[in-house]
Amino acid sequence: MSQQVVCLSVPAQPLFARSVRMMAANLAVVINMDVDDVEDLRMAAEEGFVYACATKPEACDIVFELDESSIAINFTLGDNTSSDDDALQYANLLLSAICDEYDVDHANKKLRLVKVSGGAHAN
Repeated sequence: MSQQVVCLSVPAQPLFARSVRMMAANLAVVINMDVDDVEDLRMAAEEGFVYACATKPEACDIVFELDESSIAINFTLGDNTSSDDDALQYANLLLSAICDEYDVDHANKKLRLVKVSGGAHAN
């Protein structure tokens, strides 16, 4: 499979987390990830969305990049990047544990998560 890109734009409100989570799980199945990786990606997508919502963007644009063995999820962030925010601290902890790559770029207001099929969580 050549790289495929799927874009999703949702209001930055927690009630849309399920839509983001379901899209991620579906895309993981598309590239034949195993059940554990599908679950990790689903959780990463939801926590990434929670993280993005906590930064207070008006909307959250999410770009999924798929190839044969991995999915990257890129979230737009808002201006609130306070490290004192409990939601951000919790999301940081979870994302660093379940993603193979995890990068927050506050200067460019981006959060990037990568899950590799069968990956070893190489943060």
